[in-house]
Amino acid sequence: MSTGRPGRCPGCRKQARRVHSSYQRSLDDRPLGLRRVVVRLWVRRYFCDRKWCSRRTFVEQVPGLTERHRRSSTGLTGWLRSIAVELGGRPAARLCRRLRLAAGRTRLLRLLTAPPVQGRAPRVLGVDEFAFRKGCTYGTVLVDVEAGRVVDVLPDRTSKTFAAWLKAHPGAEIICRDRATTYTKAVKEAAPDALEVADRWHLLQNLSAAVEKTCHQHRDCLRKHAEQEPGATMPEPVPMELPVPELPRTQIIERTRHRYEDIHRLVEKGWTISAIARRLNLDRKTVRRFRDTALDQLLVSARDRRPNGVLEPFKTYLNARFTETQGQVSGTRLFQEIH
Repeated sequence: MSTGRPGRCPGCRKQARRVHSSYQRSLDDRPLGLRRVVVRLWVRRYFCDRKWCSRRTFVEQVPGLTERHRRSSTGLTGWLRSIAVELGGRPAARLCRRLRLAAGRTRLLRLLTAPPVQGRAPRVLGVDEFAFRKGCTYGTVLVDVEAGRVVDVLPDRTSKTFAAWLKAHPGAEIICRDRATTYTKAVKEAAPDALEVADRWHLLQNLSAAVEKTCHQHRDCLRKHAEQEPGATMPEPVPMELPVPELPRTQIIERTRHRYEDIHRLVEKGWTISAIARRLNLDRKTVRRFRDTALDQLLVSARDRRPNGVLEPFKTYLNARFTETQGQVSGTRLFQEIH
């Protein structure tokens, strides 16, 4: 039971004098070994006697143990926040299950707070759009180009929102952006003295698009010129020794091998499917499939989920052939060669 001094109202910070009631509060604390720790604490609710304060009653908080609207102690909340910062949502939730911490990915993500935004914009400000949900909702990310860190994230990609941010955060001397007119309008309105430059990625993308468009427009001339050259036909490539086809060492392949070995080792010891599922934190259907299916079939199904991994042993050969022919070899020809 809490026996400290009366708490202060979170609205007006006045120390309370009258007790309204008391109740029992349950808090999850950091586990002790493999055992869950629950703190049951009696706390008091107080009256706020100031008439102009919007709060009539409030609950006391125990320093170093409780926080408002939290069902976990401050120590456990600090643990969960650190895990969420390092791993994110789903990976952090999987680690919490291993540590006997009751926390899902949504709870972990709610613990993350946005870093404070400085009052002035960085000297070199990078701006670009990104997708919250591709094809539906887009936002704007602002980056300090010199420091290489995110400054702020805007909820949309409109010029009005970006212009309002520039007015509230002056100081940008150089603005690095793509060639969209939306951001140009905002810069001219809110930061007319800033120098606008195109970022390197969009410059290369625009250059490649221009070259492709030019070649497409003059394809008849290029084809006629190539046919008129005496040595236009490509010589037959010198056969190269191909590597022995084998499954690529991808993460999913290795995980399938290890899971197959673990399950069959426990099966040989006489473990039941339910016991194996609890031990390895798997579904019973998954355990039964690994028990009854050959390893080769499991590896084939795992490989099918990663189709790009099939070309891994032939990348060196394909790159060499593409360089030799200066890009004039077709994908069908390369496929026939490695096949």
